[in-house]
Amino acid sequence: MRHRIAVVGGGPGGLTFARVLRRHGHPVTVLERDPAPDSRPPGGTLDLHEGLGQLALDKAGLRAEFEALSRPEGQAMRILDTAGTVLRDWRPSPDERAHPEIDRGHLRDLLLGSLDVRWGSEVTRVVPGSGDGVLVQFANGRQETFDLVVGADGAWSRVRPAVSPVTPQYTGVTSVETSLDDVDARHPDLARLIGDGSVAAYGVNRSLVAQRNSGGHVKMYAKFRAPLDWHADLDLADAEATRSALLALFDGWAEPVLDLLRRGGAFVHRPFFVLPGSHTWAHVRGVTLLGDAAHLMPPLGAGANLAMLDGAELAESVAADPEELDEAVRAFEERMWARAGRWAEITTAGLERLVSPDPAEAVALFDHVQPS
Repeated sequence: MRHRIAVVGGGPGGLTFARVLRRHGHPVTVLERDPAPDSRPPGGTLDLHEGLGQLALDKAGLRAEFEALSRPEGQAMRILDTAGTVLRDWRPSPDERAHPEIDRGHLRDLLLGSLDVRWGSEVTRVVPGSGDGVLVQFANGRQETFDLVVGADGAWSRVRPAVSPVTPQYTGVTSVETSLDDVDARHPDLARLIGDGSVAAYGVNRSLVAQRNSGGHVKMYAKFRAPLDWHADLDLADAEATRSALLALFDGWAEPVLDLLRRGGAFVHRPFFVLPGSHTWAHVRGVTLLGDAAHLMPPLGAGANLAMLDGAELAESVAADPEELDEAVRAFEERMWARAGRWAEITTAGLERLVSPDPAEAVALFDHVQPS
């Protein structure tokens, strides 16, 4: 039986769903708002976990390709205090594969393969129960009907309102991102500080994190507790004004750590929003969600991993019993909700400790990889 299936969103979760479904011989259409794969920067690096993202790639038949692209050395982690003292310095063994890093762009290209992606397809609304199926409305005025629409379109999903009225809420923690290019040649001192993976320094209710991507590119994140409108009197497009404001927030920290902010380029504001950890919905025939659209949680390394496993498991459920499409989706939702609820508790508690009044709480989180 050939159902008309569409997934909204061409991120890791949506592409994994499409790739696994195609592997089982079922056609699927990916509806992506971006006009082309390289129309905007793909974002930073991802660590794919055994049993989560790596398991999803196994289901997609892409484990060998992933291992060729991933960076096991990126698992290295160095923790500092605000004076620059090294508190933890963990380096993976040569055969450590628990959560190797891969650039988002490399992962996207790996998953894309020969998938049918309709670039520039911005979905504005999804209407279930529309006679012939689920009606999808597009920004250009076009409409199309499918038997199943999967919302993999992230935090501000346009599909979610079809099944749930819940919207993301601000956590009280925000992040400002900047970056460096060609770090080994242009900033060798910072390259040594960061190492092969990441470096993080923790203070009272704030932290600075730098993470190496491939090709000498480094992403830096200043994280702190603040009202959502903390930047009301600041033009975030003004890099020097933003830099000055951030340096004031981190005043008194070690100079080598502050150089991560001093030398960064443009700044991007990324406040942390979440959905309730218990978020579920009354099942709606023909529509479901996965990844951040279903269970947005603090960005502590679980999001993309969970989205990919969601996508792989939903695809397998649909492929296993295509004549009972609705029951396959319903069973998937129950499994996803249980897993997401557990991870929401973990990541919420983690955020409380990583941006905490007591920096020792943050450092202690890493004791499982680096003994005291």
